[in-house]
Amino acid sequence: MSDERAKRFPLALADLVREPRKPANRPQDSRARQAAASAPKPAPAQPAKPGATRAANAPMKNPATAAASAKPATSVFPVRSAAKPAIGAAKPVPSASKGATTHHVSHAPRANALRPAARPAERDLSAAATAPKKGAPNVALASTQTLTSERVRERMVERLRSNGVTDPRVLNAMSVVPRHMFVDPGLAAQAYEDAALPIGHHQTISKPSVVARMIELVATGRALNKVLEIGTGCGYQAAVLSQVAAEVYSIERVRPLSERAKLNLRPLRVPNIRLHYGDGRLGLPAAAPFDAIVIACAGLDVPQALLDQLAVGGKLVAPVGSQAAQSQVLTLVTRVSATQWREAQLDRVFFVPLKSGVI
Repeated sequence: MSDERAKRFPLALADLVREPRKPANRPQDSRARQAAASAPKPAPAQPAKPGATRAANAPMKNPATAAASAKPATSVFPVRSAAKPAIGAAKPVPSASKGATTHHVSHAPRANALRPAARPAERDLSAAATAPKKGAPNVALASTQTLTSERVRERMVERLRSNGVTDPRVLNAMSVVPRHMFVDPGLAAQAYEDAALPIGHHQTISKPSVVARMIELVATGRALNKVLEIGTGCGYQAAVLSQVAAEVYSIERVRPLSERAKLNLRPLRVPNIRLHYGDGRLGLPAAAPFDAIVIACAGLDVPQALLDQLAVGGKLVAPVGSQAAQSQVLTLVTRVSATQWREAQLDRVFFVPLKSGVI
């Protein structure tokens, strides 16, 4: 080349090799370049001689193809375990180029990924209660906790049966009435144990075995149309009686307990219970005579007013004796005629005292 031509064309032929076109800036290519950048760099190639073939400067058809050739250990978002990726780990997603793989990491947490399973919705009453049992149409029951389910009550009924309670009406009544609804929430775990529990105002809810025993004593061998209960308390025994008798009248002398019994019984929608606030020793002469009278508190004797309100052939059951001396005995009284009553003493028990007046 002449000097004049060199001045006009200062570049050599090797310098005129066209530079490869830069690929479009696509997201997957950007990730591929990052993967390639993290790979160990090879030793710098020796500069090619003019006119020689420059394989290192040859244009690449697709940068993602080069990224695929990088070693897996140098991946930007490595997967912890091939068997089961950890929560939030990169998931391999096939790219547009054949054989290439990119990794996407979601920065937003997946819905419910770390939340515990939702708890079942809680309801007010027991699951067995939503459908009344045969022979117990008066109580509308629903569910509250697994602890207070029908299965727990059934175990209680089995204990009653093994202890000698045989009347099917009584056993059925004990199985459908949710006792946990009549005790304080803090005592719900003990509701189906055979134990008397406090209900406030120095009163208690009787043991399930005592409730079943007293009701069976007055109900055995006959149908009960009208029953009187002395000492409503929290309302549990009245609810059980409502499954055995056509009509139940119950008297409570402590006003707060009488109001509490109303609140406890309201969700059950029992139509055949009549609650009264008054002196239980006087009974309810306006509603007499009664086929049965159940006294849930102990006196030194049975008040004559209650004996007079018992129908002929009717039965009265009451604890009789002194609480201080702990000498109370469950007593069954049967009215033989207009002027005669027969008495039988049965089990030793322990009840709160029967008192006169109202508070």
